[in-house]
Amino acid sequence: MSRDQLVTDWVASRFPGQTVGITPASADASFRRYFRLTLPDGSTRILMDAPPEKEDCKPFIHVAGLLAKANLAAPRVLDQDLDNGFLVLTDLGRIGYLEALNADLSLADLLIRPVLDVLVKWQQASTAATLPPYDATLLRRELDLFPEWFIGRHLSIQLDDNEKIMLDRTFKFLINSALAQPKVFVHRDFMPRNLMVVESAETLTPGIIDFQDAVYGPITYDVVSLFRDAFISWDEEQEIDWVVRYWEKARAAGLPVREDFGAFWREYELMGLQRHLKVLGIFCRLNYRDGKDKYIDDLPRFMNYAKKTASRYVQLKPLLNLLDKLDGQTEQIGYRR
Repeated sequence: MSRDQLVTDWVASRFPGQTVGITPASADASFRRYFRLTLPDGSTRILMDAPPEKEDCKPFIHVAGLLAKANLAAPRVLDQDLDNGFLVLTDLGRIGYLEALNADLSLADLLIRPVLDVLVKWQQASTAATLPPYDATLLRRELDLFPEWFIGRHLSIQLDDNEKIMLDRTFKFLINSALAQPKVFVHRDFMPRNLMVVESAETLTPGIIDFQDAVYGPITYDVVSLFRDAFISWDEEQEIDWVVRYWEKARAAGLPVREDFGAFWREYELMGLQRHLKVLGIFCRLNYRDGKDKYIDDLPRFMNYAKKTASRYVQLKPLLNLLDKLDGQTEQIGYRR
């Protein structure tokens, strides 16, 4: 039986005697798919389709519980069938933050400021040993995607021994910086694409989705994910303004951010570089391994992020030289699909 047929049959069995509309809601970079279920009374639910041989629903259920406990807007699990990989969730609506921002950038400040409050609230809910640790092993595994998939597979470049040594030294520097940071709950993909515009009678509430990969780790990670995003970029003046506002809110809430903003900004930038090198590898893996080519178009954005950060720190000068070399190669071949 095809997966599509299984979805249809499963919904019919879960809502007997009712005519339920099933329409695509979204898909993501994993093997998960989402459908909007429209019930006869006009109410809607979201069906997550996560093939159990490829995806595990348990982390999603666990993090959904943490978000509910923190009283944050996020999908609640209404029904589950782990054997078949189905979850029925509350519907946060149809308007995502990325869509809203792309439609009218003049609303950016109005939209982003409530997100800062949501992020602080999420981090305030943090407790150790509740989520997997964002440890050295995971950080290094992510960074290794860069030489494997971006340099080796995408650019077909073989690094020499000195470049390998330099990259290893750089990775250790970035990992040590990340591990030295205070630890909180980390969504791990906290960006406009994973936020929803949830409107109530009184206020705009950002809703959080795609949180199943959450971990316990560096406090700057979700902040830099938000402002150095995969799909939308901000000028630095605006970025700094928002980061300062977050930092002030975090300090007022008693979160363990650095007392000196300059120290916080340095950790923020180095954490961002770890993420950007990882994403350069992930986007290439999505293209070559999984046949999802739309992410290739955003490689230049992440190369620019990485080069900008590497140019600011003396310890990263050797990395900048390598990035310049790689960027020159991409200009020759193009960011091909």
